[in-house]
Amino acid sequence: MRLNRMLALALPCVVLVAAFPDRPAAMATQKGGWYEKAVKNVEAKFEPAEAKPGQTVTFKLTVDLHEGFHTYPTVQPDKLAASMVNTITFPAPAGVIFVGPVTDPKDFDTKAEPELMIKELRYSSGTAVFTRKAVISPKAAAGSATVKLESFKLLVCDKSNCFPPKAVPVEASLKILDGPAVAVEKEFADEVAKALTAK
Repeated sequence: MRLNRMLALALPCVVLVAAFPDRPAAMATQKGGWYEKAVKNVEAKFEPAEAKPGQTVTFKLTVDLHEGFHTYPTVQPDKLAASMVNTITFPAPAGVIFVGPVTDPKDFDTKAEPELMIKELRYSSGTAVFTRKAVISPKAAAGSATVKLESFKLLVCDKSNCFPPKAVPVEASLKILDGPAVAVEKEFADEVAKALTAK
């Protein structure tokens, strides 16, 4: 089991399944495969759920795991652990413009993997929350808007195995309020202006 775990850490995410040719494949094809056993829920929402054009909101992606499973941030501080991450691809700017970086879960554990020369491997058990700021386009029309991520590839492991990254569909809705646009926050003004110019 220890060897399996080391192999998983050493290989890029896209070939993790090769480290465990039997167990993940078997679990994935059974009714109630590894994803159902590991993941309670994946949910996304905007806070606040109603906003005016130009206003900043927060996109919040929450992953709830069952006991015995853990997941990872989008960025590892140790370059040797760079493959042990979740990947989130955001949509191109439209009615909602994503700005700034992703904020990884604040509640995480760390451990070293000396055999791989990894000094700090971050991981999250229980609930992992990823957030990113977004600005409602100053040109957005009033009404309901649904934003779908281009992709969310979730990497989950238990104490002895890592499972093949799973593409999980994610979307969140919000209401764009009527009325004149408010001024975009200074820290995001350049990003928003660039996005609007590029369209």
